[in-house]
Amino acid sequence: MIVVTGGAGFIGSHVVAALAGNPRLDIVVCDRLESDDRWQNLAGSDVYDIISPDQLIDFVRHRAREISAIVHLGAISATTESNVDRLIENNIRLSIDLWDICSQEEIRLLYASSAATYGDGSQGFVDDQSPEGLEKLRPLNAYGWSKHVVDRRFVRESRKGQVTPPQWVGFKFFNVFGPNEYHKGSMQSVVAKAFPDASAGRRVKLFKSHREGYPDGGQLRDFIYVKDAVAVVGWFLDHPEVSGLFNVGTGQARSFADLVGALYSAVGLPSVIEYVDMPIEIRDKYQYFTQADLRKLRSAGCDIPFSSLEEGVADYVRNYLMQENRYAGQSSYRPAATSMKAA
Repeated sequence: MIVVTGGAGFIGSHVVAALAGNPRLDIVVCDRLESDDRWQNLAGSDVYDIISPDQLIDFVRHRAREISAIVHLGAISATTESNVDRLIENNIRLSIDLWDICSQEEIRLLYASSAATYGDGSQGFVDDQSPEGLEKLRPLNAYGWSKHVVDRRFVRESRKGQVTPPQWVGFKFFNVFGPNEYHKGSMQSVVAKAFPDASAGRRVKLFKSHREGYPDGGQLRDFIYVKDAVAVVGWFLDHPEVSGLFNVGTGQARSFADLVGALYSAVGLPSVIEYVDMPIEIRDKYQYFTQADLRKLRSAGCDIPFSSLEEGVADYVRNYLMQENRYAGQSSYRPAATSMKAA
């Protein structure tokens, strides 16, 4: 049995879909589906059970002998969240509680960290988990801070020689995009938000640059297609001997103009971009460059190839956004999912 928290969410539903293709696994989703359409993220996958976050700790305690791993992706993921108490409760406290019970019950714990922990990038994007390396990082928002608190706590526990989960992995996800993000509202990727305009031949709006050295639309991000991010999660499930903090990106920064250009290309229309002023309230918290350093990931043995920006956008647009059914389920991962040996 594998428990996936946030399993009805964006990345979580893809992890569920990939694992559901393995007949040896029972997949339990932990999430709140609320009243939007995120249930459709799970409609194409065979899940064993669905529980609420309030039931999680008791469920793990009572079914510990059956659970081989917890993939903890449930969190408040909005970088604009201003209620820090909510972030503490959902992102910090629950993660620590899971660490404690996984340590006690010898359950593997894989969880979502974030590239937001790197802040403005002035310290680079190396997934250095030494206390000195982590101390240098200064996240730009409370969301990134909440993830950084958890990373530092888990690294500290592991270095003290105390009992830890038999495997623990923190995924520093960079800019993930792809199907099943539709419930995220303003936090959807530019591809999802711009698709209606681009497919209709209308202009797509991007932020102007407010920093010297970056042209309008030239702000750079490490965009990674969600299927590639999930393949990394699967690799770690297949390699329980590897623990630590790891970047999950392509290692190649691309501009937002490139991203929108790939979108227009996927719909078969010429690119038309309008640049607008960036809102003042986010200018001092805006990252102009992110790029995952993959040396640690590759040194660990993870040799998964990543899609190019153009390949990822084309698959997303043509096989999901342009289709009547936009959702990705376990059929999107056959037969690759059967290679996951996490049982």
